[in-house]
Amino acid sequence: MFPEILTIMVEDFLEECRQNGLKLALAESCTGGLVAGCITAVAGSSAVFERGFVTYTNQAKTEMLGVPQNVLDQVGAVSQEVAIAMAEGALQNSKANLSLSITGIAGPGGGGPGSGDDVKPVGLVHMACARDGFETQHQRHILKGDRERVRLQAVESGLKLLLNCCAVSD
Repeated sequence: MFPEILTIMVEDFLEECRQNGLKLALAESCTGGLVAGCITAVAGSSAVFERGFVTYTNQAKTEMLGVPQNVLDQVGAVSQEVAIAMAEGALQNSKANLSLSITGIAGPGGGGPGSGDDVKPVGLVHMACARDGFETQHQRHILKGDRERVRLQAVESGLKLLLNCCAVSD
């Protein structure tokens, strides 16, 4: 179902989590649950995957993850601030100690002006990884291709970020 490279990344990620006693929560927007689907496609993922939130609308981000409405109003859903709030909200609203959030514009439409002179193009994706006891990590990507390609690239980038967060030691 998913490209082999993603399955291999998930297997590595799950092993790292098992070794470090980590449980995962996901907060997905533009990927619509693809990261959760990719992770749960691998046998044994239940030892690590705690829960997922698919928060496609701003209302869902606020209600399920506690993303402040004023932040959404000021900078929009596709922003560093919202990605961080989503990741931290996933931790606060779960039993997990590691989370990943992804929010972006998969296309083909939806790109346009952001706040101020900032332009938010199709393919813009913000993601964040939060882990108990560590500073939340954020990444910004401009991904190329059609909607399916952007979403799969976002899954791959998210898995890479998760692996990086797992590798951080006390």
